[in-house]
Amino acid sequence: MNQEIKLFGGTSNPALTREVCEYLGIEQGKILAKTFSDGETRVEIGENIRGRDVFIVQSTSTPVNNNLMELLIIMDAMRRASADRITAVIPYYGYARQDRKVKPRVPISAKLVADLITVAGANRVVSMDLHAGQIQGYFNIPVDNIFAAPILLKYIQGNLQDDLVIISPDAGGVERARAFAKRLSASLAIIDKRREAPNISQAMNIIGEVKGKTAIILDDMVDTAGTLTQAAAALLERGARKIHACCTHAVLSGPAVERIDASPIDRLIVTNTIPLNEKARACPKTVVLSIAELLGETIKRSHSSHSVSTLFV
Repeated sequence: MNQEIKLFGGTSNPALTREVCEYLGIEQGKILAKTFSDGETRVEIGENIRGRDVFIVQSTSTPVNNNLMELLIIMDAMRRASADRITAVIPYYGYARQDRKVKPRVPISAKLVADLITVAGANRVVSMDLHAGQIQGYFNIPVDNIFAAPILLKYIQGNLQDDLVIISPDAGGVERARAFAKRLSASLAIIDKRREAPNISQAMNIIGEVKGKTAIILDDMVDTAGTLTQAAAALLERGARKIHACCTHAVLSGPAVERIDASPIDRLIVTNTIPLNEKARACPKTVVLSIAELLGETIKRSHSSHSVSTLFV
């Protein structure tokens, strides 16, 4: 790699940062990111980055506000240290679910976060499987929204090829599920979901044939797992032979792990955009796939001004 590149990691996902550095064959940049006793974030860059192409790996996962603030402060430090270009690599983009006004007098927090990242000094953003594609348009700087599809598809093709039906847990995920079904030569089904309030949903009806098939529920994230486990129960009732679930972002907050343990889901296949908590790591149903190689290749191509989109052809 060109020695002008520098890759730093925040505290949100140090294991992923190390894996990406190993793939790129470079040393991780030296950075100190700690807090004062009152919780205020303190950052110090431990080496010269003047004129360098700098990448900062930081998911804005739990604790969301702390990790977001740390990312902003790191970028400000980089900008003041005269980095040539700063790329915020945000595998999981927090606040993405607040992408529009769903009722009067509510914020569009995804846009606010985009503005904060830009003002803090980012010249470019790399993220993975944004919850809403239009978030790319909230930035006035280039955004590479990369996809975990190649990693998930490779796992499914190697482990779950047996009369598959890909399940979209709601109408918003149909396009993603259709693309997977096409690549796997599988059928497609959709769950009609009615959401009463945030993190509360109820699976109502299944559109499509699932009886006797291996069902794979596909979503971009699993938070409290209410939608996922209700979907699994509905599929079991309709005669699905086996039920698996795939998602990019394993948020797994609140009672998520307990719900998954008690559900008819055989396997929950996730990526490491977010480090799993202790309960999730102990769950025997969880399979974690690494995005380090995909993320590393994206960083390499961004640095050398080569196409990123060809990774997903």
